[in-house]
Amino acid sequence: MTDPLDAVRGNVRAELPELAEIRSAELRDKVVEAWAYSLSREGMRRIADMEGSGAPGYWILTKGTQLDHIRGVTRLAIRYGDELRSIYPELPLDRDVLVAGALIHDVGKPLEYNQAKIEDWSARPHVAGWPVTRHPVHGWHVCLHVGLPENIAHIAAAHSREGDTIVRSMECTVIQACDHALWQVLRLGGLIQDGPPRYHPNPAARD
Repeated sequence: MTDPLDAVRGNVRAELPELAEIRSAELRDKVVEAWAYSLSREGMRRIADMEGSGAPGYWILTKGTQLDHIRGVTRLAIRYGDELRSIYPELPLDRDVLVAGALIHDVGKPLEYNQAKIEDWSARPHVAGWPVTRHPVHGWHVCLHVGLPENIAHIAAAHSREGDTIVRSMECTVIQACDHALWQVLRLGGLIQDGPPRYHPNPAARD
């Protein structure tokens, strides 16, 4: 019997050529599984199904989708990590953790981009919040659900402001820097269009 997630897994593998940078086949497969689970749970089949933005309707890329952001952060993190190791060879930076963590840092976003849920949250914020949770918290759940190790789940959970109250791992620190720098540089370069946030009461809130 065919697994209905097989098509989504195939889409994810095709969308993320950077998976080849992960040496561990088991870790590669779990990264794919995390995205397949997160997407299918919200009725999506591809990462590119999501708008290219920091949050739905906010910090929108002038071109491209969420896939472009994921791959951009991953490519920057790989370069950043490799350069750090070339300068400081003794640095205990785990390249597989870095690449896998970059690829799944926004794995919780399909929840936030589910249009039916957005409409329900905005109509009834007193019931379950607005949104019910942000993507870092949901990303932690997704990672652990599919069996990714805790140090990878940590990156999904702590790469944004949810991580400001804890000590981020070395790999998470690199990914957070690449993630935020990418948004800020694109904005300064005129490649981000600011739109009204759909559910962020704080105008400074993003990603």
